[in-house]
Amino acid sequence: MSLSRLNTLMKLATQPTAIRAIQMQPQRNLSALSSESAGPGGHFKTLAISSPKPFVYHVELHRPSQLNAINKQMWMEIKECIDGLAINPDCRAIVLSAAGKHFTAGIDLNDMMNLGQALAETDDYARKGIILERTIKLYQDSISSLEQCPKPVITAVHRACIGAGVDLITASDIRYCTEDAFFQVKEVDIGMAADVGTLQRLPKVVGSQSLARELCYTGRRFEAAEAHSSGMVSRLFPDRESLLSGALALAEIIASKSPIAVRTTKENMIYSLEHTNQQGLDHIRLLNKLNLQSEDFAQAVAAQLTKDEKPVFAKL
Repeated sequence: MSLSRLNTLMKLATQPTAIRAIQMQPQRNLSALSSESAGPGGHFKTLAISSPKPFVYHVELHRPSQLNAINKQMWMEIKECIDGLAINPDCRAIVLSAAGKHFTAGIDLNDMMNLGQALAETDDYARKGIILERTIKLYQDSISSLEQCPKPVITAVHRACIGAGVDLITASDIRYCTEDAFFQVKEVDIGMAADVGTLQRLPKVVGSQSLARELCYTGRRFEAAEAHSSGMVSRLFPDRESLLSGALALAEIIASKSPIAVRTTKENMIYSLEHTNQQGLDHIRLLNKLNLQSEDFAQAVAAQLTKDEKPVFAKL
């Protein structure tokens, strides 16, 4: 980077905060977002969406009377919502929580009964298999959308997080919970193996094959204290109100950073989970040969050198 370019960007970075804030003010009206930017509107029936802080979106599971059991519609809406926020320039961090008494009771068993009825309509095993494969893939893609989203996803869990809820949160970046939260890999108790992410992600999250297999083989309940000590969650909070406050505060901090830097960091950390250290180094080198030419880098360096207020970054 040339000295003249750095000086120019330092001048830009030291503009009055009010001017820069007006220039970079995020759009807070969800319904006004165009379909081209894929921002979720108010059409979801199982989710509640808000933007309580600049560049932060709060996604809430919203079937409280059903203990937020995840039905087919919620599976589809989670993916639609997260995929939309992934390319929404007004979103830099996502908090995922739940309304009502519990985070989630897991998969909606009424939906499972409906699936059973659909399978009963044919005696052909190949056709039954195709129905099941399509359904499982739909649910897998819903959960994986959190991991594939370039924006960090923070899950805030209160009380019960059962079955599919564990699949959901292990695909997120950061997990917080209340002190009265508890978790169960419940699938074994309904005669099936978890098939939408827990078996793949939980061992990496807790860093112990022994503990992960114990939880998955037995379906036993494990409390917040154990989840915290094992690394399943990184912070405990006394109640749901303080949990949400803490999660949103963290999201606000992340959203204040360079969106290019955060996006690249997440992408490389996920890539490095499945690759050797050298492959991870090669990957980040390829990304940064472009990203280090970004104005985000120049503005952040200038702010550090001049001890200026936090830089305000352009939308992606």
